[in-house]
Amino acid sequence: MDRYKRLASNTLILALGQFGSKLLVYIMMPLYTGMLGTDGYGAVGIIVNASMLIMGIITLSVGESVIRFGLDDKYDKSQVFSIGLITTVTGLIIFIPVVPSIGLIEFLSGYSILIYLYVFTGSIKSVCALFVRSTGNVRLFAIDGIFTTIINISLNLLFLLVFNLGVLGYVLSVVLADLASIIFLFYMGRLSAYIKVFGIDRQLRRLMFRFSIPMMPTTIMWWVTNVSGTFFITAVHGLDYTGVYNAAYKLPNIIALVAGIFSQAWNMSAITERNSRTIAKFYSDVFNFYQSIIYVVAATMLLFINRVLGIMAQGEGFEGAFRHSPPIILAVVFTCFSTFMGSVYVASKKSVRSMLTAMSGAAVNILLNFLLIKPLGINGAALSALISYVVVFTVRVIDTRTLVFMDLKPVKMIVNLILLIIMSVIVMFIENANFYYISLVILFAVIVVINYRAGVSALQFFIKKKRGVQ
Repeated sequence: MDRYKRLASNTLILALGQFGSKLLVYIMMPLYTGMLGTDGYGAVGIIVNASMLIMGIITLSVGESVIRFGLDDKYDKSQVFSIGLITTVTGLIIFIPVVPSIGLIEFLSGYSILIYLYVFTGSIKSVCALFVRSTGNVRLFAIDGIFTTIINISLNLLFLLVFNLGVLGYVLSVVLADLASIIFLFYMGRLSAYIKVFGIDRQLRRLMFRFSIPMMPTTIMWWVTNVSGTFFITAVHGLDYTGVYNAAYKLPNIIALVAGIFSQAWNMSAITERNSRTIAKFYSDVFNFYQSIIYVVAATMLLFINRVLGIMAQGEGFEGAFRHSPPIILAVVFTCFSTFMGSVYVASKKSVRSMLTAMSGAAVNILLNFLLIKPLGINGAALSALISYVVVFTVRVIDTRTLVFMDLKPVKMIVNLILLIIMSVIVMFIENANFYYISLVILFAVIVVINYRAGVSALQFFIKKKRGVQ
C-alpha cells in the first residue's frame, strides 16, 4: 500500500502547489485576448510553440534523463544535475549563431531575440525544476510553480496594462518569471552544491544521452502532433484564425493541466516501482482511476464550455470559439491516455519505442493537416490532432503489452467515449438552448454515475492520506 500512499501524497502536494497558480493564468485570459486581439494572441502562440520545439532539440531533451536518472538511487545526483546543466548551456551557446535565421520564417520575423530569450530561460529552468523533483523535494517544486506564476502575472499586468507592450510584454513576462524561478530554485534547493564542472562521469553521460537523444525526435513528433496545426492555420488562413484556435484550445488544456499534475507524481512512482512483481496491477489500478477523472473533467468542460470560454476569450473575433473546442477536448483526452502509456517507456528506459510510437501520430497529423485545414479551417486542425492521438494511444496500448500488461477497462472506456462524442456533437451543432442544456446535463450525469465508484475510492484514499490514516 505504500506505493499508493506515496503517489497520493505527491499528487496532493503538486495539486495544492500548482493548480491554484495555473488557474490564475486562465483568469488572466480575458486580459490577454482583450489586449492582444486575435492577431497578437495568435503571434504569442506561434512564439511559444516555436520555442518549445527549439528547447527540445538544442538541449537533446536531457531534462527527460535528469528526472529519470535523478530518481534512481544507483546514480550520483551531482553527476546527473551537472550533465543536464552542462548539456543545456552548451546547446544554448551553439544555438546563438542560428538565431538570426529564425527571422527568415515569415510569421516569426522580428521575434528571433524574443524566442532565444524564451528558450534560454525556459531550458535552464526546466533542468533545475526537474532535478529538484528528482531529489524528492516535491514541495519546493510545487512552491516554485506558485512563485513563478505570481511573478509572471504581476509582470503581465505591468507590461500589458501599464506599458502596453503587447506581444513583447507577454513574452518578456514569461522570460523574467523563469529567470526569477532559476534564482529561487538555486537558492532554496541549494543547487550550486550539486554542480561539478570537472570529473564528469562519462559512462553516466553516455547512458543519459542514450536515453534522452531518442526523446529529442519524440519531442519533435509530439510537437508536430500538438501544435503543427497552429502553423498550418497561420500559413493557410492567417494569424486571426490562429488566435481563435489558441483560444479554443485554452480551456481544454485544463484537462491536460489536471492530468499533468497527476502525471508528474505518477512518473515518479512508475520509475521507483518498476521492479515490483505486482507492477501490472499497480498500473491497472492507477489507470482505472486516472481515466475516470479525465472523463468527468472532459464532460464538465463540455457542459460549461460556451459560458466559460465566452467569459475568458474577450474581444472582437472570439465569438463562437467554443464551437471549435469539442474535438480539441477529445484530442486532449487521448493525449492524457497516450502520456500515461508513455510512462511505461520512461520507467523501462525504452525511449526508442516511445519515439517510434510518437512518429506514427506525427505522420498521421501532417497528412491530415494538409487534407483538412484548408477546407475545414480550425475544425480541420482539431480533427487532425484528435485522430493523431487516437493512433498514438492505440499503438502504445499494443506495444506496451510486452512490457506491462494492463487492464484498461475497455468496455468502460468505449461507453465513456461514446457519451463524450455525443456531448461534443451537441456543443458544435445544436442551436436550441433548451435541448442544448438539458441533453448535456443528462449526459454529464450519466458519465459521473459510471465513474463514481473509481472516483470515490480514490478520494477516500486521498482523504485518509491527508489525515495521516495508515
